[in-house]
Amino acid sequence: MSTQNTMRAISQDVLGGPEVLKEVEIERPAPRPNEVLVRVRAAGVNPTDWKHRATGGFLGDPPFVLGWDVSGVVEAVGIGVAAFAPGDEVFGMLPYPFGHGSHAEYVIAPVRALARKPAGIDHVQAGALPLVSLTAWQALVEHAELRPGQRVLIHAAAGGVGHVAVQIAKARGAHVIGTASAGKHGFLREIGVDEAVDYRETDFTEAVKDVDVVLDTIGGDNALRSLRVLRPGGVVVSILPGGSDDFYEEAGRLGVRAVRMLVDADRAGMETIAELAETGRLRATIAGTFPLAAAAEAHASGDTGRTTGKLVLVDD
Repeated sequence: MSTQNTMRAISQDVLGGPEVLKEVEIERPAPRPNEVLVRVRAAGVNPTDWKHRATGGFLGDPPFVLGWDVSGVVEAVGIGVAAFAPGDEVFGMLPYPFGHGSHAEYVIAPVRALARKPAGIDHVQAGALPLVSLTAWQALVEHAELRPGQRVLIHAAAGGVGHVAVQIAKARGAHVIGTASAGKHGFLREIGVDEAVDYRETDFTEAVKDVDVVLDTIGGDNALRSLRVLRPGGVVVSILPGGSDDFYEEAGRLGVRAVRMLVDADRAGMETIAELAETGRLRATIAGTFPLAAAAEAHASGDTGRTTGKLVLVDD
């Protein structure tokens, strides 16, 4: 049971499968200047969480508390914070990758990583949206400069990033092509996909042509192969930052652009996401909710690679 000076959190001492996650009692942090302390009501679980749990990723060796998505209530503010006050409902993405820690009762966030939670959505929705939505927004709008009428191919369009990217692309007036297994094509049509491609039965490089933008959520050879479906001057944006220089070299040979990116915390982006959510143009599909104590179950579900939409930890 947490006290006034402590909090519950999900941590790990070693790298490995979901079973390494455990509930611990740790010191409750205090906000420094330009920081807020948020009482977490919901926090998304993303592929980057289970990858860091298993490999350490950017974070190195544990112990650490994962979680970049957060929706909750401001508990306290540091010196100089003018945008929020205790009691305000906020949501956002903690700075990636080193701002992690939302899989806990409380988390510290830089004030500019947060936006006001839209009144029209609950904390589960708000906790599901930030990382995937900012990733999709920055990829499609900031890097690809997606414009109305353009053709965009979104890989793994039923996944966490994919299904919000579809909605953002449609909100931008694009023609959207999405890849997913055949069983998920009905879902793709519900969220606005114009053409669905069964990646298990069809080589997308043969089925799709003359695309302006490709959002690669898979990485590896998939990013390289995606260059072949572009129109001259088109762009592949991959959200997987590692890989061979062949990606850039082949893009240059074909007269197209290749971009690798990592998502970055951004209040302006979050405010755009909030507006899309408030007006009903963006909604996360919730694949499952889990109490904080059941974080290992959420990770086990994510490890299957078959979830449609987002997994979320909720206040228990």
